[in-house]
Amino acid sequence: MNDRKTQLEEQARQLRISIVRALHRSQSGHTGGSLSAIDMVTALYFYKMRHNPAEPTWQGRDRFVLSKGHAAPALYAALSEAGYFPKEDMMTLRRLGSHLQGHPDSKGTPGVDVCTGSLGQGLSMANGMALGLKADGKDNRVYAILGDGELQEGQVWEAAMAAAHYKLDNLCAMVDANNLQIDGEVSRVMNVAPITDKFRAFGWHVLDIDGHDMGAIMEALDAAETVKGQPTVIVARTVKGKGVSFFENKASYHGVPPSDEELPRALECLGSFCE
Repeated sequence: MNDRKTQLEEQARQLRISIVRALHRSQSGHTGGSLSAIDMVTALYFYKMRHNPAEPTWQGRDRFVLSKGHAAPALYAALSEAGYFPKEDMMTLRRLGSHLQGHPDSKGTPGVDVCTGSLGQGLSMANGMALGLKADGKDNRVYAILGDGELQEGQVWEAAMAAAHYKLDNLCAMVDANNLQIDGEVSRVMNVAPITDKFRAFGWHVLDIDGHDMGAIMEALDAAETVKGQPTVIVARTVKGKGVSFFENKASYHGVPPSDEELPRALECLGSFCE
């Protein structure tokens, strides 16, 4: 377990480098939320989920919904590392004609299960996937990552109610709880706390973890698989911009890419260098 944890931590570091480089090249995109979510994305794609880069639509795969679709660079970094498309494609992020657009596109990008980006809708789509898989008697699991600011959307709570009602124990939601959104602190813009108590009241099994502790993420994902009769939510306490000290805990880096001056400093924070 410790060796696997160390390997995943290094993968997450490398994926942060890929994210920062791609965002700098595009000069457009969402830095803070991509970096806060990447540890969870790394654990999903390289530890927990069943998937096959050689056959992206393999019916035996687990499904993933990036409900906070603006964090697409995190998803693309994982998909490229896994082999769904060449790593060089990351440098085409958000370019006209690229298959790596600002939000995930299931029609254009191998490995993307659903188009997302309109906040609040992803959990409903994950519900539909989970219900369909149960109806077909399949044991595939469905994972969804939501932002904590996204929890301000009422549709999230309709979906939460439905998931518990239908006992979707093949569904695991993960909340990227960094307490920042584009307009500032989530607790100030529209407080969503207490997140854990609310999901518990809606009938979910709740796990509350450090979202940058890879061992805790792995253990939570393992635990979620054992829960029967109710969906699981992992509330991951994270830091927006995690890994680059001068990005961390700053709402100003929600949708701002690294500048030319910031890139080498960011790569230095991540233990890399600027070529």
